[in-house]
Amino acid sequence: MSAIPTTPPVDPVEAGSDPRRGATVDPSANQRARHRRVLGVAGRYVLLILVLFISVGPFLWQISTSLKGPEENIFAFPPTLIPESPTLNNYLAVMDSLPLGTYLLNSAYVSIGAVIGNCLFGAMAGYALARMRFRGREGLFAMMIATLVIPFEVIMISVFLVTRDLGLINTLTGALLPVALTVLSIFIMRQAFVSLHPEIEEAARVDGAGEWQLFWKVAMPSARGSLAVVAIFSFMAAWDDFLWPLIVLRDASKFTLTVGLVFLDGQFSADQRLIAAGTIIAIIPVLALFIALQKQFFRGVGQAAVKG
Repeated sequence: MSAIPTTPPVDPVEAGSDPRRGATVDPSANQRARHRRVLGVAGRYVLLILVLFISVGPFLWQISTSLKGPEENIFAFPPTLIPESPTLNNYLAVMDSLPLGTYLLNSAYVSIGAVIGNCLFGAMAGYALARMRFRGREGLFAMMIATLVIPFEVIMISVFLVTRDLGLINTLTGALLPVALTVLSIFIMRQAFVSLHPEIEEAARVDGAGEWQLFWKVAMPSARGSLAVVAIFSFMAAWDDFLWPLIVLRDASKFTLTVGLVFLDGQFSADQRLIAAGTIIAIIPVLALFIALQKQFFRGVGQAAVKG
C-alpha cells in the first residue's frame, strides 16, 4: 500500500491572509503604510529643526557676532557661525563705554519689583477670584480677561498722566508701575487656585484657619509651579521693556539696561559686534533665572495644561 503524500502546512501570513480577520493582506499596502509612517516621522523632524533654526538661530548668530574680531567680516556670504579668532574684547569695550553696573542695578530694581508685585498681588487677586464668593465675580474676571487684547500703546497716555500726577516721572518706581501687576499673572494664579481640592480647604477651616491662613499656608504652597511661571514671565516683561522706560526716564543715570544699550548704536553705529555683545549681556540674567526655575516652570506649565 503506497503512502499518501502530505503537503506541509501553509503559514496564512505568508500566504497573504490574516488569520484574525480572515481577509487577504496586501503586502504592498503594508509597505505603503510603512512609507507613510517614515514620511510622517521625517516631516516632524524637519518641522522641529526648522522651528529650532528660527528660534535659536538669531541667538547663536548674536553670540557669534559678539565674539568676532575687527578683522573678520560679519557680513560675508555665505555667513560663518564659528569665529576664526574668538575674542572677548567686544564685551570689555561695552563695559568701558557704558555705566553697565548702574544700568544693571536699575533693571534689577524694576524687574525684581515686578516679580514681587505679580507673585504677591497676582496671587491675592487670583485667590479671591477662584476661592471667594462675591457678587459680580464672574463679570469682573471676564472684564479683566478682555483687557488682555488691548495693546499697551492704547492706554500709554493715560498711564503717563497717572504717573505724572503721582510725581513718579523720571523715577524707577514710575518705570515699575505698569508692570507691577498684570492681568496675565492674575489669570495664571486663578487657574492654579481653581483646582485646589475642597476637602483640603474644608479641613483647614475645621482646624480654625481663616482666609489669610488658607491663602498663605494652604493655597500658596500648592501653586509653586504657577508662581515660577509668573516670576519668569514678569521678570522677562520688565527686563525687556524698552518703550515705557524710554518715555518715563529722563536722566541717563536712571536708565534701565535696554534703554542704555541704545547709546551703543549712537557711539558705535558701524560696529555691530559691540551691539551684539551688549544684547548678549542683557540676555544673561533672563537665562540665569530660567535655568534656576526651569523645573518649577515646566511643572507649572504642565499643571496649567492639565487643568485647562
